[in-house]
Amino acid sequence: MEFEGTVFKNSKFWLVEIPSLNLMTQGKTKKEALEMVGDALIGLVECYFESEIEEDFSVTSTEYAKGVIGVSSSDNKVLLALSLKRQREKSGSTVRQAAARLGSSSPNAYAQYERGKTRISLEKYDQLLRAANPLLHSLLRVV
Repeated sequence: MEFEGTVFKNSKFWLVEIPSLNLMTQGKTKKEALEMVGDALIGLVECYFESEIEEDFSVTSTEYAKGVIGVSSSDNKVLLALSLKRQREKSGSTVRQAAARLGSSSPNAYAQYERGKTRISLEKYDQLLRAANPLLHSLLRVV
């Protein structure tokens, strides 16, 4: 499983953007920008899930044609949870509002997904993502 993103050059730097993770970084070279997105993603995971991640947690970025990249990790559950949390925060929604969009009166049920405590199927992820941020379309690549 990968989150899809783009790598492109502006006037001075190479930029990498992963919309599903609400993440953008840059580097002086394309290689550096791709390394920076991995470092940034590991930093986010450590910030949000410090006690839940394994010591050997790793991130891989793969470059495809025409500036398309894919980002994956050694723990899909944490990566999906991070995406939900970042998108809910981006939309300005609370956990309670996201739960209500799912038709649930219990914010705790939704929060379990954001904490990375529950394994998420791709169908469920798409449903949760729409609840977290109704304006975002899923950019998930299954490889």
